[in-house]
Amino acid sequence: MRRSILAMPLVLAAGGAPAQELDLDALVAAARTEPPTTVYAVTGKIVDTAEAFNAKYGLQVTGKKVNEAGQVDLLIREHQAGSVTGSVSLASDVAAIVADLMSQGIVESWVPEDIVPHLAEGARDPLVVVSDPHVWAYNSEVHDSCPVTNVWQLVDREWNRRVSLMDPLEKPAYADWFNQLAEGHDAEMAAAYAAHYGKPFEGESATAAWVKAFAANGPLVADSSGVAEAIGAPGQAQPFFGMLSTAKFRDNADKGYKLALCSGIEPFSGWLYPGLGVIAKGTPSPNTARLFIHYLLTAEGIAPQTVDGKLPSDPRIGLPADEASGIAAHLDELMVWNTAGSVSDIDRRQDWQDLWQTSLVR
Repeated sequence: MRRSILAMPLVLAAGGAPAQELDLDALVAAARTEPPTTVYAVTGKIVDTAEAFNAKYGLQVTGKKVNEAGQVDLLIREHQAGSVTGSVSLASDVAAIVADLMSQGIVESWVPEDIVPHLAEGARDPLVVVSDPHVWAYNSEVHDSCPVTNVWQLVDREWNRRVSLMDPLEKPAYADWFNQLAEGHDAEMAAAYAAHYGKPFEGESATAAWVKAFAANGPLVADSSGVAEAIGAPGQAQPFFGMLSTAKFRDNADKGYKLALCSGIEPFSGWLYPGLGVIAKGTPSPNTARLFIHYLLTAEGIAPQTVDGKLPSDPRIGLPADEASGIAAHLDELMVWNTAGSVSDIDRRQDWQDLWQTSLVR
């Protein structure tokens, strides 16, 4: 149950050139002839990453934190205006990037030849730089161990108005998660139902039935900080259970929270959301963009994110031993995202959001 490339400063189209050795020195030299540029990412740590990149290579790249929808909007508007400011987009809306922006030629995926052999097949096209684990979590001050072993418990009366997660209407990745479950793992959702209730699931979609019942059980929807506080804030008699990114486990040290990862949940303890790294077509700084992608795929370049439990696509890097959530020991319990399902994800996103909204009891 748990389961292309540069040898010269010339820009080569993704997938359109024969494999060659990456000449990093030539790429750096070419980048230094280009104008300053900007990179977009959903994490504020992109600011420090860009500064470290500049210090290493003598370039002028500005890191800018922009949410998923904002990145997509900027990429589209800059492309239409013929004035590309943002050369690289990191960890934007996967479905929108793949199904819309790549198909329209607004962005492209490029994988450095020296790194591609080390990446899993599903992380190469489009390039997944890093994956963000979203996991079920509980408050360790109140519970000695995870109080939930099956997602179907969360639709029962015991957990009425006691579960928190980010709003699928505001965070489309959560609506897309429903679709990924339905299209790739509905049998596992049905098996979890049978394990919990002692009888086979009867119906067309176990995932849809779970989403409807879960929404009807009065979950608390909030932004990431609100979810973390509801679950992990100390001094609560009856804290929430819920789902959040492993990045929020840093609040244990920063705010004294008591967040603990819930392992062993049927059918999954969470999911890995792909952080795509794509390059804007028409950028006046294409070599700088490629060099920045290469930097993000190194231990040095991705270090600011691995401390938050974000998983590098290159398995040679891994996670630091002191990462707060402990997710490294539970990766085989997470649903792996299928980027090939992106067209379906975006086509059905509104359907899942409608099901959620019409079923939600506040």
